[in-house]
Amino acid sequence: MPSVFKLNNTIKYYDWGSPEWIPRLLGVPNGEKKPWAELWMGVHPQGPSEIPALPGLLPDLIGRDPARYLGKEAAEEFRGLPFLFKLLAAEKPLSIQAHPNLAQARSGWERENSLGISPGAPNRNYRDPNHKPEIICALGDFTAMAGFREPSEIRSLLRLFRCPVLAPLLEALDAPAGTAGGDGALKRFLDALFSLGAEDRQALGAHARGFAGDSPPPDYAEEWKLAARFADLYPGDPAVIAPLYLNLVTLRRGEALNIPAGILHAYVRGFGVELMANSDNVLRGGLTPKHIDVGELKAILRFAPFKPEVLKPAAAGDGLEAYPSPFREFSLYRLRGRGGAAIPFPLRGPAILLILGGELAVPAEKLRLKRGESAFVVPGTGPLLSGAFEAAVAATGTAYSAPPEIR
Repeated sequence: MPSVFKLNNTIKYYDWGSPEWIPRLLGVPNGEKKPWAELWMGVHPQGPSEIPALPGLLPDLIGRDPARYLGKEAAEEFRGLPFLFKLLAAEKPLSIQAHPNLAQARSGWERENSLGISPGAPNRNYRDPNHKPEIICALGDFTAMAGFREPSEIRSLLRLFRCPVLAPLLEALDAPAGTAGGDGALKRFLDALFSLGAEDRQALGAHARGFAGDSPPPDYAEEWKLAARFADLYPGDPAVIAPLYLNLVTLRRGEALNIPAGILHAYVRGFGVELMANSDNVLRGGLTPKHIDVGELKAILRFAPFKPEVLKPAAAGDGLEAYPSPFREFSLYRLRGRGGAAIPFPLRGPAILLILGGELAVPAEKLRLKRGESAFVVPGTGPLLSGAFEAAVAATGTAYSAPPEIR
């Protein structure tokens, strides 16, 4: 039986996507100049990968013998491939959003099913019963907003912004000192922001566009520029001031962020690989023409300051580097072949690898993967890999997939 299966994957076309970045990596033309936003690798029913050699779908292959294709322990816990691997090409900002935890996802899924809302309906919040923690790893310069700033910092930025309609937001932030008071202040702040009337929202956007010409505080120049840009893209949306209440983070190639459930965030611009639990549950709060459900978003949010750590990979074996991850469903790795002696595939669990550069060969199976191609690797087989290549590798959490160096 083969131990490596080459994949054909689903492309998602969203307005915020890039017509160039994913096609360039895959080496394919995009004559229609459609915005290629995401490439999905995995078993999610809204975009399962195909295995052309069978032919068939990856979820069908795994379903024939879960213990073989997932490993016995992972098959018993997850009953399917527990992660979804993506290329993400954000030429324009994604929506302000957060993802539910497992209990919230199951409850929301059952509730919307009982209401008769189709899983594919535009007004559907919960498209599956799973949670969606995630990690994003940059393939170039990548800008993100993630996690609430400290209430005191938000208060200072709003005062520097000097927009009269924000007075209710400043009042909301005047909470007693201490964690509980700060958390309550963040909730009251968001309530006040989304309660702004249409006239105040328009005034806020106009102020953001005009204020960009002033001299911003040196430490916050980029926040000022982004607020003006958001106001141009989404006039009348109160989330245009998101850079003032969310942490702005810039990643360089190879750096990553973990985004747990309940963390308000948005990817502003950049190309990267994204790995998450096998879910498409997104609760949006602005900067999008898609469905927004502010009430449901606030119900799943963590109202506490959160500044994500910028992650760099650590050596974990021959040619292998691992990104720290607390999630049981997935772990992200970077694997390099130097073109010398063949190396065994170093992970023991099921994995999907995506070639970012060079060419990888599996001599025993007469298989070659070039830049932009991907494959599913059967757990425990350790096929020999040769060639000079760089690959991003998605695998199950370290309890099931990691080599001995990091288990």
